[in-house]
Amino acid sequence: MNYTEALEALQKSVDDTVDEIRQAAVEDHEHLAARIDNQKSASRQRLDDVNGKLDSKWDQVKADASAKMADLKANMAQRRKVRDAEVAESDADWAEADAASAIDLAVWATDNARDSILDAIDARNHADDLTKLAAQHR
Repeated sequence: MNYTEALEALQKSVDDTVDEIRQAAVEDHEHLAARIDNQKSASRQRLDDVNGKLDSKWDQVKADASAKMADLKANMAQRRKVRDAEVAESDADWAEADAASAIDLAVWATDNARDSILDAIDARNHADDLTKLAAQHR
């Protein structure tokens, strides 16, 4: 896994979120509602994609671990060095999977923050509109 590329993608996601929030801050209720619907749909799709990817990776890791353990038990005495190398490789795979999961979680958190901020902006705009309307009828 290229951590630099993954973190750069995360940085782009954060930058895009900031740009979108700046744009949303000046939009009316209709545009915000459409933006929120689109973002929630995209967020759900990304979460489904991440979940599918994680499930697939987990199944593959379990299958790999099971196959490696059977081989190690059969050849333990004569393959100690090979086993040590495979264990180190497995540890590296787990560490890489953990790093990838952490980045996926950060992307999800960014999406969730964007959704919450858009909802908050929309709620504030709606409250302000209702307050102005109430003041006009006094």
